Amino acid sequence: MEKRTVEINGVKLEVDLRHATVIEKYKIGQRVKILLKKYGDDYVSSPGIIVGFDNFQQRPCIVLAYTEVSYSGADIKICYLTKDSKDVEICPMIEDELKFTKEDALSSFDKQIHKLEGDIQELKMKRSYFGEKFGQYFDFKDDQ
Repeated sequence: MEKRTVEINGVKLEVDLRHATVIEKYKIGQRVKILLKKYGDDYVSSPGIIVGFDNFQQRPCIVLAYTEVSYSGADIKICYLTKDSKDVEICPMIEDELKFTKEDALSSFDKQIHKLEGDIQELKMKRSYFGEKFGQYFDFKDDQ
């Protein structure tokens, strides 16, 4: 029985003629680090989680959700890792490597929500001002 080790986008498989065995085992819900190419030769590592495996015939993929947390806010993004994916790698996350906490992420989302609610309030005030000042000019009746 001939065995061979192959690597597909950072996932090593031990292959023989009858089946493939994953050397690094991943499961849904597992925390991972995702290394993504950003600009030029710049790579960024982000914490993520495996949210699914899509067993497509031609290009099975690992579905990843990852966070980008910065001073300006937090964002959740989805990445689909297939055999054709370029400039993206994953590896298991070790608990000690977690650079931010759940509270950090939630606080960042809350700051973004607060800012956007302020933006909505400002737009409502501008709309009201427009209705008051330009209502006669445009024969404008505000139904709200």
